[in-house]
Amino acid sequence: MRVRIRFQEGPQVRRTAGKNRHLAAAAAALLTPAAVAAAVLGVWRICADIGLAREFAIPQGIFSHWQVWLALAGLLQLGAFLLNRYGSLRRTPRIPG
Repeated sequence: MRVRIRFQEGPQVRRTAGKNRHLAAAAAALLTPAAVAAAVLGVWRICADIGLAREFAIPQGIFSHWQVWLALAGLLQLGAFLLNRYGSLRRTPRIPG
């Protein structure tokens, strides 16, 4: 005896480039505040070193250096910039013929 199971047709897979642009734009929107937070921590560490602020929250380790926080902020903002560029590219309509 042979049993056939028929499934409904689901959404077709798009084979076009850039089908995740909306996800890239959403990730970029989340990376910018993270970059600002990292920059604030870097400035806090600098101010703690020169005596303008209280002790820094992380006294030891790799994340106790202001250079790490400012580099991280720059990398996060660069990632947000690149994802924004990718997410906002407009597809040019093809002219048939």
